[in-house]
Amino acid sequence: MYKNKASSGTNNICGRKIRELREGRSEKTSQRKLAELLQVAGIDLDKNAIQRIECGKRYVTDIELKVIAKVLEVSYQTLLDD
Repeated sequence: MYKNKASSGTNNICGRKIRELREGRSEKTSQRKLAELLQVAGIDLDKNAIQRIECGKRYVTDIELKVIAKVLEVSYQTLLDD
């Protein structure tokens, strides 16, 4: 069965940008801290899920994308642009 992939062959197009934004914050945020912030915001992701998203091994739902953008204080478009 065919699965949708990004042009890079990954399962998402936002993972690399999430990593860049997470590491580029004034107070660098770890994957564990990001997972905690997302859990407070209502999305149950752990550090391992964040790691898999960032390296493109995990799909990201629209619901997750919305909350990730809110926690990182960026627009959805920022996460989806190359």
